[in-house]
Amino acid sequence: MNDTASAFDPRECAPHAHELCGRVIAVTGASDGIGRAVALSCAQHGAQVILIGRAAQKLQALHAELERTGAAQATIGILDLENSLAHDYDALAAAIGARYGRLDGLVHSAAILGRLAPIEHYDVPTWCRVLQVNLTAGFALTQVLLPLLKASSDASVLFTTSNVGRHGRAYWGAYAVSKFGVEALVQILAAELENVSPVRVNAINPGRARTRMRRQAYPAEALESLPEPAALTAPYIALLGPASRGVSGKSFDCQHPRR
Repeated sequence: MNDTASAFDPRECAPHAHELCGRVIAVTGASDGIGRAVALSCAQHGAQVILIGRAAQKLQALHAELERTGAAQATIGILDLENSLAHDYDALAAAIGARYGRLDGLVHSAAILGRLAPIEHYDVPTWCRVLQVNLTAGFALTQVLLPLLKASSDASVLFTTSNVGRHGRAYWGAYAVSKFGVEALVQILAAELENVSPVRVNAINPGRARTRMRRQAYPAEALESLPEPAALTAPYIALLGPASRGVSGKSFDCQHPRR
């Protein structure tokens, strides 16, 4: 990788209004939180967005909002990452292929917290559920969509990571393990695609944000002290657009460290 790619920092990028014009980008977890904000921002920057999630009513509301604002076209893909089977993934891939013929971006934003508990007492079914939604489903969806990503001349896959997926922290259990797995998956897939495909693969840590998951993890935290998800989307746009061409296998932060 060249020095320019090594020095790339999406926090220093200021995407222009048509940064993603002509691109087709799928976003999981698009019904709420960071995923919703990223999907909105992608559309506002010119992308045709595929809204993926299990909450049909919320996705339809977001679709209607995009239509009202005059943003680029959006479509809805219903997929329950906890319970979907192989044929559900195949059907979604086939539908995307039939409509667009390619995929220029894939953002994995869907995740669940599970519970904060010591490993000694962690509930096994909850552990399996968290690993399924946060890691295994992302692997399966990426795998089934890789042919469409490879059909693009400049595709980007973006996984969501976390500070607790880089440095182990007591009581974060399955959530932290799932994010460690995401970091490994990014590095492995990026290495496999290097020099054989234009598809780039990176991870991004949104950090502290005013989301439902953050409230679950830190119920006593003052909401007003946290940034809105919409304030964190610029680095996502930079990593999905031409600014990050040639950058792969990296893990980035949305926010600068607090002083």
